[in-house]
Amino acid sequence: QVQLQESGPGLVKPSQTLSLTCTVSGGSIINGYDYWNWIRQPPGKGLEWMGAIAFSGTTYYSPSLKSRTSISRDTSKNQFTLQLSSVTPEDTAVYYCARLRYSGSADYYYARAVNVADFDSWGQGTQVTVSS
Repeated sequence: QVQLQESGPGLVKPSQTLSLTCTVSGGSIINGYDYWNWIRQPPGKGLEWMGAIAFSGTTYYSPSLKSRTSISRDTSKNQFTLQLSSVTPEDTAVYYCARLRYSGSADYYYARAVNVADFDSWGQGTQVTVSS
């Protein structure tokens, strides 16, 4: 069974870049039809999908965060990474990585139909606070 684990600093200063890594075990991030996602939950709010990287390396981003978000991967380490630039206190949240297994059109799914309930494996989450 695949397991995911987030890691990274718990405190980031405003205007800096937040960087988190998700390490995957029990499965390969280049397995077909697997999509590796980043999601966050600010205090008192719901889950927000941020972006994803596909088994192929293709990336997808939430339109509201696209200008500040970059997702990459290191296949040799079976890890994928989130970078969020120019952070503000509003980026304070618990950040999760999760897997979507999907055999349909990913372009359609990520453009119109992202639903975090579709993600079948999740990391435990990591708290990131943006504060000076």
